[in-house]
Amino acid sequence: MNDVIPREQAIRNARRVLDAARHRRDADRAAGRLEPGVELILRRLERQQRQQAPAGPRRAA
Repeated sequence: MNDVIPREQAIRNARRVLDAARHRRDADRAAGRLEPGVELILRRLERQQRQQAPAGPRRAA
């Protein structure tokens, strides 16, 4: 009996769990169910991510 999970399967499992957690968080946030302190942390993290993200390619008008 082999109890080793292949790396690819482990990554898929982890992503599935993370996506479900993000979905629940986003649903709770949209419904206003997050505590104000948690909302503040999320906004701060989102602002930091926007500042760190490289500028996308410019498109001609």
